[in-house]
Amino acid sequence: MYRSHTCGELRASHIGQEVTLAGWVQRSRELGGMTFLDLRDRYGITQVAFNEEWNANLLQEARKLGREWVVQIKGEVIERHSKNANMSTGDIELKSSHLSVLNASETPPFTIEEESDGGEELRMKYRYLDLRRTPLQRNLALRNRVNIEVRKYLDQEGFMDIETPFLIKSTPEGARDFVVPSRMQEGKFYALPQSPQTFKQLLMVSGYDRYFQITRCFRDEDLRADRQPEFTQIDCEMAFVEQEDILNTFEGLLLHLLNEVKGVQIDNVPRITYAESMERFGNDKPDTRFGMELANLNLLTQHLGFMVFDQAETVLGIAVPGAASWTRKQIDRLTNWVKRPDIGMKGMVYCKVNEDGTYKSSVDKFYTQEQQAEWAKACGANSGDLILILAGEERLTRKATSELRLHIAEEMGLRNPEDFAPLWVVDFPLLEWDHESKRYHAMHHPFTSPKPEDIGLIETDPGKVRANAYDLVLNGNEIGGGSIRIHDRALQSRMFDLLGFSKEEAEKQFGFLMSAFEYGAPPHGGLAFGFDRLVAILGGAEVIRDFIAFPKNNSGRDVMIDAPATIDETQLNELKLIITAETNE
Repeated sequence: MYRSHTCGELRASHIGQEVTLAGWVQRSRELGGMTFLDLRDRYGITQVAFNEEWNANLLQEARKLGREWVVQIKGEVIERHSKNANMSTGDIELKSSHLSVLNASETPPFTIEEESDGGEELRMKYRYLDLRRTPLQRNLALRNRVNIEVRKYLDQEGFMDIETPFLIKSTPEGARDFVVPSRMQEGKFYALPQSPQTFKQLLMVSGYDRYFQITRCFRDEDLRADRQPEFTQIDCEMAFVEQEDILNTFEGLLLHLLNEVKGVQIDNVPRITYAESMERFGNDKPDTRFGMELANLNLLTQHLGFMVFDQAETVLGIAVPGAASWTRKQIDRLTNWVKRPDIGMKGMVYCKVNEDGTYKSSVDKFYTQEQQAEWAKACGANSGDLILILAGEERLTRKATSELRLHIAEEMGLRNPEDFAPLWVVDFPLLEWDHESKRYHAMHHPFTSPKPEDIGLIETDPGKVRANAYDLVLNGNEIGGGSIRIHDRALQSRMFDLLGFSKEEAEKQFGFLMSAFEYGAPPHGGLAFGFDRLVAILGGAEVIRDFIAFPKNNSGRDVMIDAPATIDETQLNELKLIITAETNE
């Protein structure tokens, strides 16, 4: 037996017991005739004491140990003289009587502690060492806990876990596919699934009315902090349901996770429409942990002589609580922030609501005190607040004001990761017009059903058709989304027409699904959670990389195993692929 207890298990109740521990040497300290070392495994750290008076030879052996050596130590649990309240094992230490080296270690390229001195790229290269650190172990333990709680809840709700294929057919909608050449079928390719969408719909046709799967999905798209080329999804589908059934079921899942994993009790999840979300917050995944909602100031600012506002398509303001005391330097810094290319504004107007009831703005010569008072009323600004105003083209200005709102909230500490504000956003547009391709694109995917009351608009005004779709938002992040699906062949065919598919293309890509609809397809719908993002938010972060055991970097590379990489020429020949020398270098 290598160990009788873990390194995070021993307490004062174990004092006097003989135990055996095994783990990694985190650090050691020499103090005269004594040496103390911290022994670590994934459960915690135990301090081990070596004393010249107890065993001089054993002390000398302990002083040969280096960081990350793997050792086994036997001894007696004794009371620690200098207790450490920050450690779960801080009341005790191990009085060593035997030491075995199980494996030596090279000096690690960075310190394996709570706060490492290694840069991100270095830690990614040695990910197996980085995973020994407590923060990552804590993150993966959270991921495991969430996984278990999801399965418990869905099992209790009657869902069946069914696996779907990884080698499927490439489809033109959505992000780029990762493709896999077939050796047996020369010149033909599989694709890795962006989601199990069509398969879960086929399972509904097959009668499996409650399906789920915690599955890997793949998208060949540009990366960012909350996006990876391969990611995990909680994929769910239900038959014989309407939108309300799905919202209630998966609202219940989120509330179960918040309660069981975070100890947070929330009674229900509010709902707003897509149109309301864009009007009040400037985006479709609003963070509602704080106020500063967008106010339309067109009627209060335009046609009064200030050309910037007069010529703008829209004028939007937000009230920053308690910020009237900000200096001109602070406001100028914000003005420069909104002028950044990724925000795209030409400037910003401010108006201070003074404690004495007066107003001081950067456009005083154009607007009276009474007019500025109307701004404050529209923005919900009180004495001591600061109104910030952006103007310009509608879409750009609304997006910029939304970004400004989030930026200020971050700077002011209003986005507490331990506060949770879930929200349903419903009634999305079914279609988006793409000016480059001169055709409609599905805002979600081509299998989303229109709202029943809007079906008549498909022929007359398709841009106004609302989707029977919904997103679940948590703290300003979309953590899940879904829709009621089309289950009628004629309606699905019309949807493909609107999206620019020819009859031949639709049949080639989705003929199997259209055929299935002719054999008694039930009404159905579903939702998929982004599992990595959900876990990260529950862990108090928005960057998903540290909640995945072996993630890719920002270039989509695994620098630890050096992937993607070239392949052997023999493999290329078997696949009948020709790659130029330059490409294969």
